[in-house]
Amino acid sequence: MGTPEFAVYSLEKLIHSHHSVVGVITQPDKPRGRGKILSPSPVKAFAEAHHIPKILQPVSLQEPDFLGVLKSLKADVFVVVAFRILPEIVFEMPPLGTINIHPSLLPKYRGAAPINWTLIQGETETGVTIMKISKKVDAGGILLQKKVDIYENETAGSLHDRLAEIGSDMLLETLNGIQESSIRILPQDDSLATTAPKIQREDCHLSFDMPARQVSNWIHGLSPSPTAFVYLRGERINLYKSRVVDESAQDHLPGTILRAGGNELQIGCNPGIVEILELQKEGKKRQSISDFLRGYSIKAGEKFS
Repeated sequence: MGTPEFAVYSLEKLIHSHHSVVGVITQPDKPRGRGKILSPSPVKAFAEAHHIPKILQPVSLQEPDFLGVLKSLKADVFVVVAFRILPEIVFEMPPLGTINIHPSLLPKYRGAAPINWTLIQGETETGVTIMKISKKVDAGGILLQKKVDIYENETAGSLHDRLAEIGSDMLLETLNGIQESSIRILPQDDSLATTAPKIQREDCHLSFDMPARQVSNWIHGLSPSPTAFVYLRGERINLYKSRVVDESAQDHLPGTILRAGGNELQIGCNPGIVEILELQKEGKKRQSISDFLRGYSIKAGEKFS
């Protein structure tokens, strides 16, 4: 059960393992692009390409017809990777339970956007947790957990890919353990829980009125999607990569462009200075700062809003 690219990693590992995938459940096709053409989810597209026998796309997970077909598949276990919140009637259906791959070190960062919030909060390590699904979201017993170091200036996109690959390997390890009855379930400590709610548009409108390190964390935590943005001369500019130049400088107003030219676009924070490395002007393609500045004249003293 999954929808985005993150789930494809695990599905691919499963179909090349000794385990049998008897079906795939994913979101209904959605209109995408300028033409609003109905398009399948990444999971559905992969499942179709690999001739998985049953692909279900229920609008509601409590539809009687869907539940009947799901039960008829007689799966031993359900695997959930970046899907929807399951009703109890679904997650309690398989005899060996329903397991979920979550890209954080639970109980930290329970919720829809753990990768984004891990980077926004400036963590130096994260990981993947495989847990048994229970009534309370992301609070089930832990079957397997592995820690992962976060690289300097890592973006949500690169961390996503690393954790998806690690999680897919862990999934096979977990399923083999379930099959051999060698898995021990550890309860989560709810007192240590933190949340990772869905990123809203207002979260993406970046303010430079905070420390440079925090500004850079927000840029990387939202890159490449849903993307931090600012405005210059009334035009929206998306920010994808940055680095901290100075953490203490204060002789400027936050958001002021301090250097602009060649390979440099440095912006004042509160305190500190951050340098933008990759960005995108609205309606244009994503560019390195040197390419951007060759076609867009910016002067020191201007201010981002």
